[in-house]
Amino acid sequence: MRVGLVLGAGGRAGEAFHRGVLRAMDDLGMDARAAEVIAGTSAGALVAASLRRSATARPVGEPPLQRRVLTPQRSLLLELARRPRQGVNALLLRPEFMTGRRDAGFIVEGLRRVHGTAWPAAELWIVAVRRRDGRRVVFDRDGAPTTDVGSAVAASCAIPAYFAPVEIDGVQYIDGGVHSPTNADLLAGCDLDVVVVSSPMSVDLGSARARADLPIRLRFRQFLRGEVWTLRRQGLRIVTIEPDGATLQAMGLNMMSGRRVDEIEEHAHTHAGRCLRALASSGVDGAAGPVA
Repeated sequence: MRVGLVLGAGGRAGEAFHRGVLRAMDDLGMDARAAEVIAGTSAGALVAASLRRSATARPVGEPPLQRRVLTPQRSLLLELARRPRQGVNALLLRPEFMTGRRDAGFIVEGLRRVHGTAWPAAELWIVAVRRRDGRRVVFDRDGAPTTDVGSAVAASCAIPAYFAPVEIDGVQYIDGGVHSPTNADLLAGCDLDVVVVSSPMSVDLGSARARADLPIRLRFRQFLRGEVWTLRRQGLRIVTIEPDGATLQAMGLNMMSGRRVDEIEEHAHTHAGRCLRALASSGVDGAAGPVA
């Protein structure tokens, strides 16, 4: 079964959520490390890089290998729909508004110890946003600058007003979650049987109870539904995994807190198992999971 994996933004709580999802996949015999393509945003980029750490490396500067993915089809309508958000991004990312002070260099250094200056030959797409115009950039995709995994992941994790932007080839980049917490639409056109989306920043609609962050979670859920629609139009089957009530309670309101990461992981593991069992029971040809 050819699996695509999308790992969304979410701080330290999001990393724990992803770990629970990956454990649930492993329980059902789905090895996330063997996914055809892994797309990571912010916290999801860190986890994506960890999944590819044992993959065969491709030196920086060497062109991508021939791949079993199709060129994603981008319609003019979708591009026009994205432009208003990019314009707002560009306004909000002006230096006087959103310059953080914390250096993300520790992320670069940590990942370079694992990946060196190479990029995995296996598909690893890391999402960031170009600060000057708010446009999404996907490292290791056509048109993106060539860099190493550590720099790309640090750029993807550079939360505005928290981290300083990460500079690559003289251009500043910030957190890919500014465009979308998930960016699942990137997998449109890929030659896959199923796409698993781990989305820590949205909410399972059946668990949507009153809480301070519910409006923004519902908004992020709306973003994800649009991305799922794009994937479905390409004929892809999708399983979305979003925090349920128990997981949200463990997460609290501070996604950067590491105080309850073990509890978050356990709840996510249980919830993701429920979401994925329908996929396992229906088999490859009829694979279908919880989608809106």
